Amino acid sequence: MLNYSIKRFVYMLITIWVIITLTFFLMHMIPGDPFTSEKKVPPQIRQNMLAKYHLDKPLIVQYGYYLDNLMHGDLGISLKYLNRTVDDIIKQSAPASFQLGVQSIFLGVVFGLFFGIVAALKRGGGWDYFSMFLAIIGISVPNFIIATLLQLLLASKLKLLPVSGWGSFKYTILPSIALSFATLSIISRMMRTSMLDVIGQDYIKTAKAKGLSQLQIIWKHMVRNAIMPVVTVLGPLFAGIVTGTFVIEQIFSIPGLGKFFVQSIYDEDYSMILGTTIFYSIILVVMMFVVDIAYGLIDPRVRLAKGGK
Repeated sequence: MLNYSIKRFVYMLITIWVIITLTFFLMHMIPGDPFTSEKKVPPQIRQNMLAKYHLDKPLIVQYGYYLDNLMHGDLGISLKYLNRTVDDIIKQSAPASFQLGVQSIFLGVVFGLFFGIVAALKRGGGWDYFSMFLAIIGISVPNFIIATLLQLLLASKLKLLPVSGWGSFKYTILPSIALSFATLSIISRMMRTSMLDVIGQDYIKTAKAKGLSQLQIIWKHMVRNAIMPVVTVLGPLFAGIVTGTFVIEQIFSIPGLGKFFVQSIYDEDYSMILGTTIFYSIILVVMMFVVDIAYGLIDPRVRLAKGGK
């Protein structure tokens, strides 16, 4: 297990380096520079600004500067937000996005697994139809529509929760529910399908013949073997949600990281584009590493089959 973990960790570091390198060079292929739109800036001042950020040097030299700063934990200074570093912007914005993402993932996973398991066990019954109805709603209806309906019903009509804003826990309930619908739908459908495959296996019949209780059969034999596909998608889902969601954060006026992913591209803010991309990539790759480790813990055949000795 140790060698298996070390090998995945090395793969993770290589992947992060490749992403940083590709993002850096692809970003510099965009025509123009961050100061192209500054039409009123005299040429000499513009040249001084380029020199300040090393943008007047060869690309490979800029890459060297960036990697050196990155090794010291410095993501650089934003080219559009005056006197603010990318590190500070991420530190200030990420906690709100992270809290919202964790809450929505928790809701989506708990209720998704529950509805998926119950739908498979009660196939063709009321629970099955209800679970699949929720899954279809979550997949087919965009989250900003769900968010607007929740605001209208629970905030404007019933006055149970605030319409928007950020502060105490009550401000996070509606956006968390709106975000969780897609996760709930994906997980419930995958879990139902996997459970139906497992239910018909011979080892389930053997477990019943041995006299195990229904709860033991479901937990030890059905859920454990059916949950692998769900674990696979949890890594990308988690990384995508906890790093900020532009639409939901705008609807609920949440000071999260989502808007910087979009705005930095419009502004050609090189430092911010690289910083947010690296931040997202690190979380995504780390989550994939965690998923790989989870594979080995849930099903030891995985690490043995892949030569993880």
